[in-house]
Amino acid sequence: MNWILSVILSVMVVTLFTSSASAQQSVEARRAQLNAVLEDEWQYWLRTNPELATRTGDNRYNDKVSDFSPEFFAADLEHNQKTLARIDAIDTTGFPQQEKLNKSLMLRTLRDQIESARFKKWEMPVTQFGGPHMEYVSLPADTSFHSAKDYEDYLARLHQLPHLFDQIMADMRLGMRDHLIPPRYLLEKVVTQAKNIADNSSDTSPFNQPVLKFPGGISPAGQKRLRTAITTAVRDEVSPTYARFAEFIRTEYAPQGRTEFGVWALPDGDARYRFAVRTMTTTNLSPEEIHQLGLKQVAEIESQMLEIARKQGFNDLKSFNEHIRKDARLHAKSGQQLLDLYRHYADQMYEKLPQLFGKLPKNKLTVVPMESYRSPDGVPADYSPGAGDGSLPGRINVNQYNPQARLLLNVEAIAYHEGVPGHHLQFSISHELTDLPAFRKFAVDYNAYSEGWAFYSERLGKEIGFYQDAYSDYGRLGNEMWRSVRLVVDTGVHYKHWSREQMVDFFRQHTAMDDQNIQTEVDRYIAWPAQALSYKLGQMKILELRDRARQELGTKFDLRSFHDAVLDQGVLPLDVLEEKIDEWLASLKNVAAH
Repeated sequence: MNWILSVILSVMVVTLFTSSASAQQSVEARRAQLNAVLEDEWQYWLRTNPELATRTGDNRYNDKVSDFSPEFFAADLEHNQKTLARIDAIDTTGFPQQEKLNKSLMLRTLRDQIESARFKKWEMPVTQFGGPHMEYVSLPADTSFHSAKDYEDYLARLHQLPHLFDQIMADMRLGMRDHLIPPRYLLEKVVTQAKNIADNSSDTSPFNQPVLKFPGGISPAGQKRLRTAITTAVRDEVSPTYARFAEFIRTEYAPQGRTEFGVWALPDGDARYRFAVRTMTTTNLSPEEIHQLGLKQVAEIESQMLEIARKQGFNDLKSFNEHIRKDARLHAKSGQQLLDLYRHYADQMYEKLPQLFGKLPKNKLTVVPMESYRSPDGVPADYSPGAGDGSLPGRINVNQYNPQARLLLNVEAIAYHEGVPGHHLQFSISHELTDLPAFRKFAVDYNAYSEGWAFYSERLGKEIGFYQDAYSDYGRLGNEMWRSVRLVVDTGVHYKHWSREQMVDFFRQHTAMDDQNIQTEVDRYIAWPAQALSYKLGQMKILELRDRARQELGTKFDLRSFHDAVLDQGVLPLDVLEEKIDEWLASLKNVAAH
């Protein structure tokens, strides 16, 4: 009997071992399948959006431009639906947590793209704040020029721009048919932008910037040939295309522009806005909840600002804000002064970063003037990520337009927001992560995370000992107010049907912001529904998570470790970030318990 029992046990062991090996092999096969599909999708994104490839440092498609035809958008939707089904069918039981998250985030991205398709955004691709006319003129700044081939590829792109803009204008005509068109007065700004780009001379055209200085290794004869070919293409093809585009908008498109400012006026307007709110904020908050939250935040920040105003001898914010608006000493004297200040604040923060972070990026940060073709309608400063391979540094683009109208108060806070420890740190660390698939490093953008982090970073300047000047500290609080006002004003125009005048008045009542900035801001919210909501909501979530970590860890809380935990998985939706920080806290408490 013993030998029979022994045989039975041996068979059971062999069976269990075989089953376990088979299950393990199945897990490995499924993991390989998921990774293969994710890589296929990433390669598809690069092929169909060659400009994205260029920005990530992948030069294989530098001679190509995107397809803006209706046929492409229809095929893209079908592709997304098929890819969604392929990925959704993969069982992730037994997968590492990171790979489960890869699947979840790709599914989320694809579902959002599929849902977005119903709104036909490609039929309304242009505003004063963005669109192909702005994207393609930035190609020289987004492209690395190291060899003659880089210039040849760039020239090939210039030759394709006339056809590309024909496609875009055809899309916009479909938008007119479907009543999908931006407000008329914003389109009039686009006319000016396009004409300014078209009218630049050969020396000042942004498209000719690459031939003003060549890298070593290209012979004088090669430089002459390339310079002639590129400047000729700009003069004979690109500039006329932009002039034709400006004329199309002026005579055909803008006259059909809508007169209402809110997105509610478009077909399915309420659904459009709710979709924008959900995807931009990665929350389930309703427009009404966000509006009320904004009003509450405005009231709280006003009390903090009033403390500073009283220390400066003013009894109320209205009189202090009027003083700020009228005092020439608080306004810039020149564009160079603005540029120098941004560089100063970025440099001083760089020295403090090791006190705030355990991991710092390799890619560098530079401060440059904002391009003149977009500065009249641009924000005070913004950020352009560097190339993923480090061949291009990250850039703070400083708006030098009409400097005397620009307040100096919030320059320090904006420098920390756009540069370090804000956008530059977050994007550069994400790009340099080695354990994430490329789509998570370069292509997935959750505004509430990235803008929330940058806004949160403004407070870190205070915590590290900066904002020593009372007016600069008031400017920091002014930025807090600015982002809280956005919650009220964005939902006001797109949900509550506010007029533009109501938006401007609310800004003037609650901020010291200069009029130039106010006008630009309200136009931005009208053009880009819900994006402005992401700053405050993202910042509040990060602060909430930090407070939770401090309470649960007590004396063991380390700010550097918390910041690394927030940044070490790339861009995340806020709900996923919260899950991630909860897991991080649980792991620390588990270690402490043992």
